[in-house]
Amino acid sequence: MKIYTKTGDQGITSLLGGVRVPKSDLRIEAYGTVDELNSYIGLLRDQEVNQKRTDFLKEIQDRLFTIGADLATAPGKEKVKKPDLYVKDVEKLEQEMDQMESELPALTSFILPGGHQSVSFCHLARTVCRRTERIVVELASYEQVNELVIQYLNRLSDYLFVLGRKMAQELEVEEVTWKART
Repeated sequence: MKIYTKTGDQGITSLLGGVRVPKSDLRIEAYGTVDELNSYIGLLRDQEVNQKRTDFLKEIQDRLFTIGADLATAPGKEKVKKPDLYVKDVEKLEQEMDQMESELPALTSFILPGGHQSVSFCHLARTVCRRTERIVVELASYEQVNELVIQYLNRLSDYLFVLGRKMAQELEVEEVTWKART
């Protein structure tokens, strides 16, 4: 299989199901941003502080590939063979968050990104996840989108926020809190 096909040289690409669309199509933007998010999750997985979470972060990456395939499928082409996303995938994020939150101090103020490079990487992943969610929600206002995709992305951004707090705790760095000017 060659990496280059030359079929996109005119700014057009194919969705799963064979429909050709401009590379600027909102559906392409959506799954392209999922790909960007997946790269940030890979960066998080590579952080030493996340050694014990490597398997779960890889599972998230697998789910993001599933989401990418779902978003890359042309509307109305339901017979395209692709993996599915399940409610249990969303629930697993919730369970992981609940576990981490049980070990964290109560949140009393807004947290600013920073404090440690690894924590900052987590906040970058979180903000890319939020952007991904916004793009997918916009796409859903025009075309059919699996509602579990939106739920998963929403929960994933929450998970990444909690993970950033947990990483700061494990790295023994103080969380950077926002203090409004008076």
